[in-house]
Amino acid sequence: MARVGEDGEVYEWQDGWADLAEPQEATTGWAHHGLAVTRAGEIVGFHPERSEVVIFDKQGRALRSWAVPLTEGHGITLVEEDGEEYLWIADPGGKARRVPGGAYEVEPAPGQVVKFDLDGSEVARLARPPHPDYEKGRYAPTSVAVDEPAHGGGGDIWVGDGYGESLVHRFHSDGSYVSSLSGEEGAGRFDCPHAVFIDRRHAVPELWVADRGNGRVQVYGLDGSFRRVVGEPFLNSPSAFAPYGDKLVIAELYARLAIVGPDDELICYLGDNGAVREHPGWPNDLDEHEHPVRTAELQHGRFNSPHGLTVDAAGNIYVAEWLIGGRMIKLVPVAS
Repeated sequence: MARVGEDGEVYEWQDGWADLAEPQEATTGWAHHGLAVTRAGEIVGFHPERSEVVIFDKQGRALRSWAVPLTEGHGITLVEEDGEEYLWIADPGGKARRVPGGAYEVEPAPGQVVKFDLDGSEVARLARPPHPDYEKGRYAPTSVAVDEPAHGGGGDIWVGDGYGESLVHRFHSDGSYVSSLSGEEGAGRFDCPHAVFIDRRHAVPELWVADRGNGRVQVYGLDGSFRRVVGEPFLNSPSAFAPYGDKLVIAELYARLAIVGPDDELICYLGDNGAVREHPGWPNDLDEHEHPVRTAELQHGRFNSPHGLTVDAAGNIYVAEWLIGGRMIKLVPVAS
């Protein structure tokens, strides 16, 4: 098995980790989902083709699944309330599906943000924000972050509309709308705020916004006040966040993970493979009719298109890639 990393951040690469190829239609489903980890260490993902949440054990075995009224489990966030675990799922409302002839077309549907218990029952949902940009624009939420009371927070819910009007919205815990961020109050207008994350590594928690199209992170206080920019010298496409200890793992769609330290510094990259973006049809291949098909260019130890991300209590990093058929990768820390 390959090893990736440097500077004390070394991991054993395990690809093909999860049994996503079963049932068969998963091999032609265009995976575009997030990941989360439960208190018990189970990994929450989403089927590449079906509207199903899938729960895996640490060995990648699919333990159970349940259907949901969503097109995609794009952003998956696990929260705890009164000792119970729940999932907030951001569904942008569009799913690329194969049609007769071999092409892929996006099935349009309304964007939605929905909360489920771990048995698959819907618990709550957020209304589309009453922002004037949606009078004509599209609402396509991609991520959710919750200021959990279990961690001393006030319960506010933050939603990143990465694929719609590039806004970040704040709701109270009861689902009532509070306000929106555009980036213009900070370093400049967001361009695909793909992920939002509440960082509690320090005494004062902060809201991190993955401003993917601008290749940076914009950081805010939980009151919505702008704090600073992170990563402009070393990030190219931040797409998801996962903390472990005093470090933060950032998935970059353009084929790598970045490990960032407690002072916003880059520690190292994992599996860097930026040249793959030059491949025709990336993140997939193209057939003789110029239709996308699952790529044959996947490399052991090199990323293709990291999209979903989570880290368990043992420091294992789990990555879901954006491509036909999906690819789930597990990085196991190697003791120095």
